[in-house]
Amino acid sequence: MSPVHPLDEATTARAVIDGNGTLIHWNEGARRLLGYSPEEVEGRPAADLLAPGTTTPLPGTGGDRRDGVLALRHRDGRVLSVWLLAHPRKDTGGWLVLTPVEGLEPRTPDDPLARAFLAQAPCAMAVYDERLRLYGLNDAMSEVIGIPEERIRGLKVSEIGSGESGERLEREMAEVLASGRSRDVETYARAGGEERAHHWLARIAPLTDTHGRVIGVCVAAHDTTEQNRARERLQLVNEASVRIGTTLDVTRTAQELADVCVPALADFVSVDLLDPPENGAEYSVGPPAAPVTLRRAAHRSVSAGNPEAVLEPGDVDVYPASSPQADSLVVGRPLVAPNANGTLAKWLSWDGPRGQHVREYGVHATMSVPVRARGRTLGVVVLSRFRRPDPFTADDVLLAEEVTARAAVCIDNARRFSRERQTALALQRSLLPQSLPRTAALEAASRYLPAARAGVGGDWFDVIPLSGMRVAMVVGDVIGNGIQASATMGRLRTAVRTLADIDLAPDELLTHLDDLVVRLSAEAGAEGITGEVGATCVYAVYDPVSRRCTLASAGHPPPVVLPPDGPPRQIDVPPGPALGMGGLPFESAELDLPEGTVLALYTDGLLESRDRDVEAGLRLFCRALQESSRSLEGAAHAILQALLPSGGAPDDVALLLARTQGLAPSDVSTWAIPADPALVAPIRKQVADQLEVWGLTAATFTAELVVSELVTNAIRYGEPPIRLRLIHDTETLICEVSDSSHTAPHLRRAKTFDEGGRGLLLVAQLTQRWGSRHTPEGKTIWAELSLLGEE
Repeated sequence: MSPVHPLDEATTARAVIDGNGTLIHWNEGARRLLGYSPEEVEGRPAADLLAPGTTTPLPGTGGDRRDGVLALRHRDGRVLSVWLLAHPRKDTGGWLVLTPVEGLEPRTPDDPLARAFLAQAPCAMAVYDERLRLYGLNDAMSEVIGIPEERIRGLKVSEIGSGESGERLEREMAEVLASGRSRDVETYARAGGEERAHHWLARIAPLTDTHGRVIGVCVAAHDTTEQNRARERLQLVNEASVRIGTTLDVTRTAQELADVCVPALADFVSVDLLDPPENGAEYSVGPPAAPVTLRRAAHRSVSAGNPEAVLEPGDVDVYPASSPQADSLVVGRPLVAPNANGTLAKWLSWDGPRGQHVREYGVHATMSVPVRARGRTLGVVVLSRFRRPDPFTADDVLLAEEVTARAAVCIDNARRFSRERQTALALQRSLLPQSLPRTAALEAASRYLPAARAGVGGDWFDVIPLSGMRVAMVVGDVIGNGIQASATMGRLRTAVRTLADIDLAPDELLTHLDDLVVRLSAEAGAEGITGEVGATCVYAVYDPVSRRCTLASAGHPPPVVLPPDGPPRQIDVPPGPALGMGGLPFESAELDLPEGTVLALYTDGLLESRDRDVEAGLRLFCRALQESSRSLEGAAHAILQALLPSGGAPDDVALLLARTQGLAPSDVSTWAIPADPALVAPIRKQVADQLEVWGLTAATFTAELVVSELVTNAIRYGEPPIRLRLIHDTETLICEVSDSSHTAPHLRRAKTFDEGGRGLLLVAQLTQRWGSRHTPEGKTIWAELSLLGEE
């Protein structure tokens, strides 16, 4: 039990009851109330003090506290109805029971404490009669209004304080007077003699007479300016965490910082950043030295059009010592100007345009806050006030630091992302074909667009010339993004080219590529890189002689084909598993492509969108392709315009368009070769005659030597049937010899006295390239002769 002053002991009756219901303490106030001395009651059951027939315990009124009226026995035999308040005792498990002995008498009208109660209360209060005219107010309210009571008694609120806030408060008071229900009103108003407006919470309550009739209202005003500012600061910090850093774009993040601070903290805010170091290096640790070169990243003003800005976003300026920007960056903490050293005046006298702006718009206070993240200085934020009359306070500085610190991390994240994105994009563009090869088999156009916001992915495309005037087309998409995806894309593109050089069928090529992806995934796991390597791919081979296309897919979207005389449609290709699954077979599809057919290969980023499903995207794709297919470059542009949003693609996009071209039958000659070495000479004569028909007599000598060597090797080492085929266009003459043997030829070094072994070496020296490919029937040895040099 808390100690009680001896002189105060008799004013309150106190008794302590233990957990068994026994009285263990009885004070002087209890003796005055019931007449028992402590010796008479201590140690006895407390129930003995109840009047006969009283058994009802005290009801609970909140928490563990109890209170109520009980009938108690006085020592002289009287029964007293006493209001009791009981508190639980945690130490004894009992109760402390008490009631006031004094202070129950009614107050007299001339009680000085009663008179001072209203007048001197620290809460500003005023009473208005039923006409809403001032009846009286206390000292605190008189100080708030700034006018003595005797001068304004009888006036309405709207007459005491003119303006919208006074009229609004009067309307609310009329509502309370009419309804008899209290209400709270928040308003801004200036206290008497002050220039700054305060935030007030006005609590309006009805006043009633003894019959319950409303005869006036009481207004209690509470200055909640500081609480409101704290709430606004908390709201601003919360808003900053939500609004700043919505994208991984440095400029956009800087603009979000400026937008959050205006008008909550300042009337004009500028964000200036240091240019990133060259070659992707990190910013130096520690503050920069003055003068400091900064680039304007963003600004925001309460005035439309940002007329206070001296620079435009993207402009560069040099800030010397004594400027707020340089000084705050050098010391590494916020600075508020003007200050005792007068540095703002020095700087403005040096910078004429800024000095003119400060005088023109009435800028009276600035605050410079360094933008720092991870120990590195990124730039500076300058907050200026010209419309708000109040200067920056210490709380404003702390709030600006908090918001800027949050924004600095977002800006640094965006900067790091931009740097990695540029690196990955440069790597990816270096790995993609810089131009598509010109071939007699097809005309091609391509597009590659990196994702607008996400990291650069691993989409790629390629056009690969093959033997026999054939050409391979490939489009692939590596799962994931960033440098790792770009590097994987480069390895896969190189692997496809290598496998294409040995003339593998599309399904076989994807099988080998799948094995490579499985190995890459295993290597990535061994090196501790999270995530498995995966990719999708479609590979197609077009033969302009037969006008047939063979293609296979590894989990990739099917190509779209536009025939010269029909609508566009997706090709029905066996989908196949994505690369990296391992052990699953791939299947090829074969179809005829008339000359002039447009074949479109693409990655899924072109069709996928949050605003539509894939089927709708495919319809837009086919419509754009059909309407603009006269020009492949125009068609590629139209497809991207139709399918991608104006802000850029959400995912990487690769698009490859190819229009097929066929070789005329007159440009191809084929002979069946008997397996007799004696007939090689007549074959050479037939080749010479055909070249003369084609007008290629300049290439006759070389062609005869190559044909002689290839045919002789086929007769000597191959198996019948043997076939010779000549194909030509304006630039190339191709000699092909096919037989039924699957044994591949190879170059060997002939010794001085060897009679053979020099044939293929001679072919390799006379042609621009040569090789062999396996066919279902055996193999084909081919050699290409350039006609440009002969001409």
